[in-house]
Amino acid sequence: MGTDERSITWRGSTVHLSGNEIKAGDKAPDCELLANDLTPVRLSSYQGKIRIISSIPSLDTPVCDMETRKFNDMAAKMHPDTVILTVSMDLPFAQKRWCGAAGVDKVVTLSDHRSGEFGRAYGVMIDERRLLARAVFLVDREGRVQYEQVVGEIADEPDYEAILKALEKIV
Repeated sequence: MGTDERSITWRGSTVHLSGNEIKAGDKAPDCELLANDLTPVRLSSYQGKIRIISSIPSLDTPVCDMETRKFNDMAAKMHPDTVILTVSMDLPFAQKRWCGAAGVDKVVTLSDHRSGEFGRAYGVMIDERRLLARAVFLVDREGRVQYEQVVGEIADEPDYEAILKALEKIV
């Protein structure tokens, strides 16, 4: 893990990522986030499950909306030991409202708005905007990162096929 100067683009303009860069093989950092009912949730509470952790800027944007709906559809076809967690800086109330309006019921949304602990621990914090970069981390049952994908342009969706191929290897 390192804190090298890393960046992505935000509609063509460079923005910098802060925090620890996470790579396949690393132990997945444990962080405290907020559930939609404001209760604290630790990522370690999902130990023993395969975790797809999707980091997004905000559910109230078109690409994040599409991505989270797509993961919700994909969840129905995944191994029952797999949980999809979508993390954003959105307030828990906004996440709950969005899930209800979008009919998303298979993805767990968690908020990093309080401390940004997740963003820094996973190296996806965009300090200039106080938002998270679009990224996906696949964590195995033992808590090791098996796959990571930081999307280079914030307006692009992740490579879902690559995520599914990586998932097949650990299920």
